[in-house]
Amino acid sequence: MTPMDKRVVILMADDSASDRKLVQAAMSVGQMHNGFRFVEDGEELMDYLRRRGKYTDPSDSPLPELILLDLNMPRKDGREALQEIRADSQFRHLPVVVLTTSDDDDDIYRSYNLGANSYIRKPVTFEGLIELMQKLGDYWFGIVQLPTLRR
Repeated sequence: MTPMDKRVVILMADDSASDRKLVQAAMSVGQMHNGFRFVEDGEELMDYLRRRGKYTDPSDSPLPELILLDLNMPRKDGREALQEIRADSQFRHLPVVVLTTSDDDDDIYRSYNLGANSYIRKPVTFEGLIELMQKLGDYWFGIVQLPTLRR
């Protein structure tokens, strides 16, 4: 059994529908069997984590073991959402990987200063995205020891 054969929940916050579809397709091609969930901005991300609005049912919105976070989103951007996650003792243990198109040094420094676990620039090819998703899965669910979620 590979690390990604076990069912884990990955929550991706990204306002780009095409990026969300590409990540979902990359996970499928890579045969990674996950409970992948998507939200479109930082407000939805925090609603999901706090089980507000359409995310009140834990069976439809289980807590994630990993958050993939875009920086540039409407309403509440990834920087604001990351700061809010790290300020909340209920969620600060959750691994957050910034997955964005920005390679701006200020974004990189600020993300790490706000508590990001990793900062990754989105690959430009679908093959690169497949490889990235496999490596993320291997690392976060095969190598790293994560705390058991308290639901």
